[in-house]
Amino acid sequence: GYFIKPTIFADVHNDMTVVRDEIFGPVLCIISYESEEEAIDIANDTIYGLSNAVIGANQEHAMKIASRLRSGQVHVNTLSRGPTSPFGGYKQSGDGREVGTYGLEEFLQIKSIHRPKPAVK
Repeated sequence: GYFIKPTIFADVHNDMTVVRDEIFGPVLCIISYESEEEAIDIANDTIYGLSNAVIGANQEHAMKIASRLRSGQVHVNTLSRGPTSPFGGYKQSGDGREVGTYGLEEFLQIKSIHRPKPAVK
């Protein structure tokens, strides 16, 4: 495969390949924005949706932003996740979840059994 050293790309735009492709590696793209709405639009303007991060001084406000991001997981003021937190993405970043109850449900099948009501005596 292709490998690069930890790299930061600055002054990139959301239509560039380095931003559009899902790159698994030590790569960070810095995209400037004018407003919070634009930042959310940029973050959601992708065919992928594995993970996002929101860093902010006001935890409550950061949580509101996190709820608007379309990805399988959002880190708020941290880059770690709990050991039982479900892992998985939205859109083309995967179907299903790993770890936790949601991960186990991937291996289960639900069945409904219907029968007549017993006669009333």
